[in-house]
Amino acid sequence: MRSSPPVLGHGLGIRPSHWEKILEGGHDLDWFEIISENFMDTEGKPLALLEKARKDYSIVCHGVSMSIGSVDPLNQNYLKKLKALFDRIQPAWFSDHLCWTGVNQLNTHDLLPLPQTPTVVEHIVNRIDEVQNYMGRKMLIENVSSYVSFKESTMTEWDFISDIAKRSGCGILLDINNIYVNAFNHGFNALDYLEGVPAQYVSQFHLAGHTNNGTYLVDTHSAKMLDATWDLYRLALQKFKHVPTMVEWDAEIPTFDVLLSEINRAKEIEKSVLA
Repeated sequence: MRSSPPVLGHGLGIRPSHWEKILEGGHDLDWFEIISENFMDTEGKPLALLEKARKDYSIVCHGVSMSIGSVDPLNQNYLKKLKALFDRIQPAWFSDHLCWTGVNQLNTHDLLPLPQTPTVVEHIVNRIDEVQNYMGRKMLIENVSSYVSFKESTMTEWDFISDIAKRSGCGILLDINNIYVNAFNHGFNALDYLEGVPAQYVSQFHLAGHTNNGTYLVDTHSAKMLDATWDLYRLALQKFKHVPTMVEWDAEIPTFDVLLSEINRAKEIEKSVLA
């Protein structure tokens, strides 16, 4: 039986410009999240630095290229290298996105949305089962931001991801910013999303900033969270209680201290809500 991920506290994503600060240690953090693909094909400095960080902090692996929703067979070479990384650093848990990234062996390097139908649920459940059996670990799937929808969809986004988690035994990495972005872009109520996801499946939160282009929002991870997104995080805490939480920042990356201030704000909000 695959065990559930441990309940850690608060973390940050590792970015190359912050290695010096990370390795100084002494930070009031429980874990760091890495982009799995950045460490799967190297035996050099990045992996050596990661192993140093691993001595003081738990590590979580977050993938961007598994393409769990594609109709291509799962890439066995990719899974082999991912498992080798897991065996080496023993991550607390691992995750990837509920999306497809390519087809016919071509990678678009984008996280593309899926039609939300029972047929697609069945397809993804089978693929998650294959991954979890191969890895011997429970995986988490993350809700993605999207800018188009499919006429074929017959399910809400929250029913779609919840049904997959229920049937596959995987967990959910709930991205609060992506819920906010999609609610704006597709005209649904973000509170309905939170209410529609059973609490027992949610094992991690992502927090991030976005860009407002007037008629639509883009999940850019290039700025601080807006107050409205923090408000949604408060509501998520009221339902899901203590969930391991991290701040993502992938463009226009600020100093490490700015990221610490963002995760410290998350800590204070969690403390006030759960008190």
